[in-house]
Amino acid sequence: MPFRKASHAGTWYSNNVKELGRQLDGWLQVVSVAHRPARAIIAPHAGYSYCGACAAFAYKQVDPSAVKRIFVLGPSHNVWLPGCALSSTTKYCTPFYDLTIDSLVYSELEATGQFERMSVKVDEDEHSLEMHLPYIARVMEEYKDSFTIVPIMIGSLTVEREATYGQLLAPYLADPNNLFVVSSDFCHWGQRFRYTYHDQKYGQIFQSVEALDKMGMDCIEDLNPNAFSDYLKKYDNTICGRHPIAVLLQAASVLEKKGNRMSLKFLKYAQSDQCFTMSDSSVSYASASLTFI
Repeated sequence: MPFRKASHAGTWYSNNVKELGRQLDGWLQVVSVAHRPARAIIAPHAGYSYCGACAAFAYKQVDPSAVKRIFVLGPSHNVWLPGCALSSTTKYCTPFYDLTIDSLVYSELEATGQFERMSVKVDEDEHSLEMHLPYIARVMEEYKDSFTIVPIMIGSLTVEREATYGQLLAPYLADPNNLFVVSSDFCHWGQRFRYTYHDQKYGQIFQSVEALDKMGMDCIEDLNPNAFSDYLKKYDNTICGRHPIAVLLQAASVLEKKGNRMSLKFLKYAQSDQCFTMSDSSVSYASASLTFI
């Protein structure tokens, strides 16, 4: 089977190993450990010049010595997918080193009948998974020969299917050797995104966007998939990783019912620009860490 090349290196992030290493290390060094050890993180997937500093807040909470397997859940931006898809490759390339896909877990997931395989082209066209790979490689560098990855492309799931995949992935979330990386940006605001919600009681547009995002972030921190679903139905906030986030919430809900106690906290919020007029646009970014108590 082929490798998945680092198709966005050189455009969305640097393909120069030294430059990329300095950039990621610089962001990680100025962030404090605040909610560790993470068993799951939520982090953005835009170009690193926009969101790399924000993502560091999530990756700083990872304890690499405890991680043997990393699930990467990213939304599909380019193809419509009613379920979830696995890679057709065996390794994902990064400028640092190649990441090996866990063939055993892939076999277990495929045996459920709930996963299809995406083509290499679909895989390489999608940035939501790839943008996390350099961060994963850098944070895990000391242990690069002792962990595998489980990339999963999450489609446009119904609430019922989000619950189904949450149920399937819950046992893996329960394993302390596993880390879940959930890939999502938050509000895409502006006419080019066909989303211009503005609640003037919060002030300027960018303040309304922040208030809107933080309502959703509160639902996520509460680990409440139903509240998150209701919030999305009410406001239709353009959170591109809504389905991966919902799958994580559903998996956490399964484990809570079995007596597990968890804490999810958002550690950083940022916007690419501050919007004041209807001709402006911005994308929001947020980083969170989930720990078991």
